[in-house]
Amino acid sequence: MQKVAPLKASFMVTSMIGFLISVVYISRFSSTWAVAFALVFVLMFIASMISMTRASPDEQLYARPMK
Repeated sequence: MQKVAPLKASFMVTSMIGFLISVVYISRFSSTWAVAFALVFVLMFIASMISMTRASPDEQLYARPMK
C-alpha cells in the first residue's frame, strides 16, 4: 500500500487559480505554454483530490523521530 501525504488546502486553491490563469491569460500569448501550464495545474489538482480522499490528517500532527 502506498503512503499518501496530506496536502494543504492552499495547494488545491493554487491549482485551481493557476489553471484559470493559464487558460484565460497565458493562452492569449502562447497556446503551447498555456497547455503546458494547464497540464501541470490539472496534475496538482488530481494530487490534491487523492490526498483529500486517502491521506490521514493525523499524520501531520504525529511527532516524528529525529534521524
